[in-house]
Amino acid sequence: MTYNTPDPDDFDAWFPKQATPTANQAGQRLGVVVGGSLSKGLSVRLDRDIMVEDIAVGRYVVVHSANGVRFFCMVTDVQLNSTNPGIEADPPNFDDAFIREVYGGTASYATVAVAPQLSIPPDENKPKPVKTIPGHFTPVFNASVSDVNAVFGEEDATHFNVGVPLELEDTQINLDLKRLVERSIGVFGKSGTGKSFLTRVLISGVIQRGLGVNLIFDMHNDYGWEASDERGPKAKGLKQLFSTKVEILTLDAESSRRRQASYDREVKLAYSEILPEDLAMLRETMGFSDAMIDAAYTLHKWYIKRGEENWVKKIIHLSAEDAEEIAGETPIGAGTISALQRRLSRFERWHFLTEEKIVGTDSVDRILHLIIQERKSVVLEFGRYGSSLEAYMLVANYITRRIHHEYIQRVERALGDPSMEPPQLLITIEEAHKFLDPKIASQTIFGEIARELRKYKVTLLVVDQRPSGIDEEVMSQIGTRVTALLDNERDINAVLTGINGAQSLRQVLARLDTKQQAIIMGHAVPMPVVVKTRGYDQAFYDAMMGVSATPKPPTLPNGEGGRKERRIR
Repeated sequence: MTYNTPDPDDFDAWFPKQATPTANQAGQRLGVVVGGSLSKGLSVRLDRDIMVEDIAVGRYVVVHSANGVRFFCMVTDVQLNSTNPGIEADPPNFDDAFIREVYGGTASYATVAVAPQLSIPPDENKPKPVKTIPGHFTPVFNASVSDVNAVFGEEDATHFNVGVPLELEDTQINLDLKRLVERSIGVFGKSGTGKSFLTRVLISGVIQRGLGVNLIFDMHNDYGWEASDERGPKAKGLKQLFSTKVEILTLDAESSRRRQASYDREVKLAYSEILPEDLAMLRETMGFSDAMIDAAYTLHKWYIKRGEENWVKKIIHLSAEDAEEIAGETPIGAGTISALQRRLSRFERWHFLTEEKIVGTDSVDRILHLIIQERKSVVLEFGRYGSSLEAYMLVANYITRRIHHEYIQRVERALGDPSMEPPQLLITIEEAHKFLDPKIASQTIFGEIARELRKYKVTLLVVDQRPSGIDEEVMSQIGTRVTALLDNERDINAVLTGINGAQSLRQVLARLDTKQQAIIMGHAVPMPVVVKTRGYDQAFYDAMMGVSATPKPPTLPNGEGGRKERRIR
């Protein structure tokens, strides 16, 4: 038998280097616990073979304790340390690879801060709240697929795939949609972070699973039919994904035809249905003073007593003689009446407002029928009126107020008979801080819905880039918060209000990528989770509608090959 003796001068042949393990491998050991507390989190010293550059905040790791309990944790910070302060003051010459090897992991080392989120008892896959911490030198590993599945469960009739954990793309994060729609939802992030795409993913899951219906006030025509996508081809709308479960209504049929966007009906709203409460909502955006709002309430009563329902139109066309009569019979000054008239005259630019309400063709009644009887989701497109914030706020408040009133009546009539209950309704609004500003939130229908939770089966999905502008009481009632990148300190504080471990999550939130990353916190997930969100692409379309689904062709003017338009008032 012969032996191949290595060259005596070849050091590497006698002592071959071990392959450096990758820190991104699922189940890979990262290091050991060397300190920490339950309130501030654990300090983990990385093994010398682990490259600190491979560890990113937001990653999930699992601490395997001696008694078999697995502590599911999130990395919240990364630090470099040394045993000798002289290394920092006078670093050795690290151009020599041998010197680097000697110092690395011994005199100089890296630690990561991890926040325990849940504990998984041995032989169980049911996570529990963390009430203690593991001991010194307990090994820490990358989370594996089984670890993630033990926490977030498998995708099923109520759990919906929203993305994958950071650096662990072999598994997925499944959101509990039933718990999601039970309470109001917030989708937050600075401009350009993909809030609309993320909102479409969430709404698609709710529609596909049949766990609720949606009323979407589509400010920028993003949700109904196809919308522009900076990444390439236009992104499909909800109507194209769920042709039998979604109807598109529009306030601006001309805009829809110009965009070649499908719609089912044109919506008209009557002046007579506008109430002083709707004007109070526009206090900031239209510059109504307190005196003007008080005057609106007084004038509304004054005209109703005289059998005039169309009070707003009366004020707009008020003559000098009529103004003098009102000033003589009410405490309203002539200057206040004139100022109110000038502001209300802007309504005449909005052609979706009609002079009279036509019995039997009420738009809100039609929306209620679609939502409650047909159980369809409704997308209300604003067309060119989406650029007018006051028009958006007026219409959203006008319709929501009546729908919420109807829901209260139906839920109360259904007490004791669940079969009579209306479906769970999710109302989606953009620029939410304008509706939920601290000055008016207590008086608006949206503030009332947010505070009621699921009492009357109506919740909100608020989409906003300025969560700091939302009333704190309302924000505390938002059950699930889906947050993309925020860089304003006040906005970060607002999103993290009332969240356990907010301080550690602050660093994670501030370091999200600008696209396709979000942190989900609250009612629909067992713990805060950072995800690379699911792509809104062809694979997603196929999963939502299947290969046999075919969207309807765009509506064109009658006589140009499209189906005949239906318009209701």
